[in-house]
Amino acid sequence: MTDANGAPAEAAPQIRMQVLAQYVRDMSFENMVAQKGLQGGDVQPDIQVQVSLDARKRSVEHQYEVITKFKVTSKNKSGSAETLFLLELDYGGIFHVENVPEDQLHPFLLIECPRLLFPFVRRIISDVTRDGGFPPLNVDTVDFLALYRMELARRAEAQKAAQPVQ
Repeated sequence: MTDANGAPAEAAPQIRMQVLAQYVRDMSFENMVAQKGLQGGDVQPDIQVQVSLDARKRSVEHQYEVITKFKVTSKNKSGSAETLFLLELDYGGIFHVENVPEDQLHPFLLIECPRLLFPFVRRIISDVTRDGGFPPLNVDTVDFLALYRMELARRAEAQKAAQPVQ
């Protein structure tokens, strides 16, 4: 390839990413059915999953910590709509990332890194719900790109609403 002047274009360095560590940062599971002594007879669960993401630079060069936060709430559809269980999981990863352009680093950290962590999060949620006395919950795949775009749109709306009217 050549640039506009006919000189050979310099190849962009290849992006490097390595997962250095992954871990449960915080987890909580509350089985309301067992706590309240409710009978499991007429239970039709309505499951809501909320996902949020956070990323920050670490003190070591090219290292970033990415945290995926899942809040899973199951309520009974029939009858009183009581909460059956509540699971909160903060799952983190430490990533070594090189050669990502600065303007693309934020989306890279909040889309690609959580995508790598997600299978482990799904497994933990499945195991915890099963061990908590419920059928294993296999969380649907999360579209982290769509989640990122929704967050950008939400921030743009909030910024627009915060501007004074002239």
